[in-house]
Amino acid sequence: MVTLGADLRMCGVGRHVIEQSIGTDTMEGRAMFGMLSVLSEPQRELIVANTMDGLARARARGRIGDRRPRLTPEQAALAQELYDARVRTVQQIADLFGVPRSTVYGHLKGDTVLRQLKEARGSRSWDAGLGFVCRDWPTGPE
Repeated sequence: MVTLGADLRMCGVGRHVIEQSIGTDTMEGRAMFGMLSVLSEPQRELIVANTMDGLARARARGRIGDRRPRLTPEQAALAQELYDARVRTVQQIADLFGVPRSTVYGHLKGDTVLRQLKEARGSRSWDAGLGFVCRDWPTGPE
């Protein structure tokens, strides 16, 4: 941080810490900024160490630190069936379960989505109902 400050000063750029009203355009401001940066480094290391300790304790209790899935395994299986059978679109499946489309995509098997993308590309369908267009595909319906 000190070297970055020196590089910025050589380019004529000053910094101003709003919370402490410290500016680096004066010698006193640069000295105060340097002292604050020296004091903040151990504080950051302490935060990182505490976070790692908390994660280790959570792992010991059996937690993996990830979010719980929004869909149950039964709901995910039903979403996969509806998607594979092309009975509903991803948006309709998302509306059915009250979740965003990205959640549905997260629960779908990757090979299914890729397979349907390849099929759509072969038939020159412009977006296959997926909500996006690849650059090398036509820009609209034929």
